[in-house]
Amino acid sequence: MHAVVGRGTYVKAAVNHGKMMQPTTDHKGCCASAKTGQPNCGSKAGQGDLPTEIWEKVKNHPCYSEDAHHHYARMHVAVAPACNIQCNYCNRKYDCANESRPGVVSEKLTPEQAVRKVLAVATAIPQMTVLGIAGPGDALANPAKTFETFELVTKAAPDIKLCLSTNGLALPDYVDTIVRSKVDHVTITINMVDPEIGAKIYPWIFFNHKRYTGIEAAKILTDRQLKGLEMLSERGILCKINSVMIPNINDDHLVEVNKAVTSRGAFLHNIMPLISAPEHGTAFGLSGQRGPTAQELKALQDACEGQINMMRHCRQCRADAVGLLGDDRSPEFTTDQVMKMDVQYDLEMRKTYQKRVENERVSKAEACQKELEKLSGEMSAITLLVAVATKGSGLIDEHFGHAKEFQVYELSTSGAKLVGLRRVEVYCQGGYGEEDRLSTIVRGIRDCHAVFVAKIGGCPKSNLIKAGIEPVDQFAHEFIEKSAIAWFRSYLDKVKRGEIQHVERGDAAIPLGARISAA
Repeated sequence: MHAVVGRGTYVKAAVNHGKMMQPTTDHKGCCASAKTGQPNCGSKAGQGDLPTEIWEKVKNHPCYSEDAHHHYARMHVAVAPACNIQCNYCNRKYDCANESRPGVVSEKLTPEQAVRKVLAVATAIPQMTVLGIAGPGDALANPAKTFETFELVTKAAPDIKLCLSTNGLALPDYVDTIVRSKVDHVTITINMVDPEIGAKIYPWIFFNHKRYTGIEAAKILTDRQLKGLEMLSERGILCKINSVMIPNINDDHLVEVNKAVTSRGAFLHNIMPLISAPEHGTAFGLSGQRGPTAQELKALQDACEGQINMMRHCRQCRADAVGLLGDDRSPEFTTDQVMKMDVQYDLEMRKTYQKRVENERVSKAEACQKELEKLSGEMSAITLLVAVATKGSGLIDEHFGHAKEFQVYELSTSGAKLVGLRRVEVYCQGGYGEEDRLSTIVRGIRDCHAVFVAKIGGCPKSNLIKAGIEPVDQFAHEFIEKSAIAWFRSYLDKVKRGEIQHVERGDAAIPLGARISAA
């Protein structure tokens, strides 16, 4: 097991991925550093940073652009139930409304039902810009249903981006079909490039009408994954790599995975924490395999951040997720409900709405930049984390007791950078607070110096203060980055005046967040 020092820094040297892309200061996607001019997005990709063709693909894709995820929605349609491999962290479940993790859905759809649902969601949520097929099995283990769905959606709603997720086993066989189907984004789950490690993650694969196990299975899988990634990159398809961090199995090894996918043209790398609660019924869950702590996860992400961009805002979504990444609205769009809706797809209305969204993004970026300029010249080495309760749009607009998640930002004299998310169970239960949940929330953000909220009650405020976490509600309904930087400037001033002493915070548990109240 690796050693960790300080605030999540690996003892071993950070990986050198080569020369890093240098963005321009004319950046409209998110707030740029006052010192370097570099955007502080996890994706580090904005208008002016990328070729126009690539910018058009990512600017309103909530998974491929950190800033876009504040403003744009996506949806997944569950048309792909079969899978061709078995993962020790996966257990596909149906009709499971209160469990939020990959492989879980409440209902499976036919391609015809899926396109009807897409049109209904796109009409009700005009900022929905991306359709993904992510299971609940594997999109390419169900090729007929996957590509028929894409064909129907392209005809009915040509403005919607198409995206698929795959384990990569069948990927080389379908690259031409992906290109013909105008799929611009493909996510490949790659957890290893060493078959001996892969054998600990994958019990079996089914390939060319035969079942393989152990190291042989893992060797076939990794070869096919890397070949598929190379083929997609050569064809101009943007590829995001998902990797599940499994302590004591592939945690150190994911640095090598990062090197391998970077050299083959991946656009984005998303290292996610293992979800391994026993009640999920996965092999890792039942064997007691733990997930990483917040500090372990961030340390690995930091070590891998180089030429390839790291995704820090992933929600490990269900295969039928709908809406903004932090606000799943899938219960509003069951098949029965969709069939009753009067769906009038209005492309011009959607364009007009999204133009307003773009204006909001520019306003947010300008406000953040002005605040950042006030940090210019600061020489403090202090770096700290803060948690934020938000409903979306980059605003501090959620009540502490209603928060289903907290976005975690790292603050320094370079600005505010989103570095992670902590999903939690809702504290407020219709007039009273659930004390057990409060203690879990506090443990989940105890590495943070402050928590930004729109409003907070007396009891949780008192408990947070006792835990050394400052509740901050004076920036209610203001932009996150602008407010966080303003608070950080005040914090530095207090340290300079000797009013407070800066202390390092401890590690935090990553709340499983899989059981989410339907309320």
